[in-house]
Amino acid sequence: MNRKPNLKDVAQLAGVSAITVSRVLTNPEKVSDKLRHQVETAIEELGYIRNHAASALASNRSGVLAVIIPSLSNIVFNEVLQGVYSAVKQHQLQVILGDCHYSPLEEEKLITTLLSQSPEGMILTGTDQTDYAKRLLKNAGIPVVQLMELTEQPIDLNIGFSHLAAGLDMTTHLLQQGYRKLGFIGARMDPRTQQRLIGFKQAIAAWPDACQSYVMTTPQSSSIKLGGQLLQAVLAESAGQCDAVFCCNDDLALGALFESKRMNLRVPQDLAICGFNDLEASALVEPGISSVASPRFEMGKQAVELLVARSKGEAVPTAPIDVGYQIIRRAST
Repeated sequence: MNRKPNLKDVAQLAGVSAITVSRVLTNPEKVSDKLRHQVETAIEELGYIRNHAASALASNRSGVLAVIIPSLSNIVFNEVLQGVYSAVKQHQLQVILGDCHYSPLEEEKLITTLLSQSPEGMILTGTDQTDYAKRLLKNAGIPVVQLMELTEQPIDLNIGFSHLAAGLDMTTHLLQQGYRKLGFIGARMDPRTQQRLIGFKQAIAAWPDACQSYVMTTPQSSSIKLGGQLLQAVLAESAGQCDAVFCCNDDLALGALFESKRMNLRVPQDLAICGFNDLEASALVEPGISSVASPRFEMGKQAVELLVARSKGEAVPTAPIDVGYQIIRRAST
């Protein structure tokens, strides 16, 4: 089905009347368990989205843009949001924001809720939505942008960069500087962090000289304190031989830097440290921390422009848009 499923489609699939479907949606207690199950099964199979605001959509415009990010407290996504908000003003759109806490299932629930508000478009972080969420979005009949990473099979539109390639390039930078006993520390291990780790491993495997690697990861939320703890674990695992550490983000890198100073390790003479995301603090500490920079503000802004153009029927790129990244070399490496 290429169009958005409606109430009649649900009734036909469930083998009941449209009135019965309406009752299940509005007064489920007045419908038998058998009929309710039939209707709910049909709703899930079709990816039907109940439109609570139908009466207010005579103009076919809700003026709403839905945005879902993994964390409201992470400055990385705040910069994306700044780009989004900078662009919506001129298009008379209001943003409805959801925080999925890095959970695909929570994201699925948010998508269902936000779609019921009839948004004119939706911006998502990442590409690891559940199959049901993808079906909902494809049936919704609105433009969708997946941000921050690239995928060969986008739901609709895709803007991002390769975290694997970025991880590989940053690790190669360390190898080019002469480091051969490299550590990787990672937290939460969401799909983008996992790609960075794959790039780390590929760079070491491809290097012509013999190298050693030490990987320490945890599902815990990232923090500066955790960066120090993971550095301790890497140094213990390597019996103190680790001479460079690639941190999956700058929070961990800052923690590793502070811990190295506490341990009287010279950076980068005794231990090189690099991060990811190029937060402002990474350039302000001493020594400055090498990191991977990406145009997060521009990604958010461009996502809005794409959605608006698509909603107007204008031609937009259907292939993923690679915004690239930059290896920022500082004194820590």
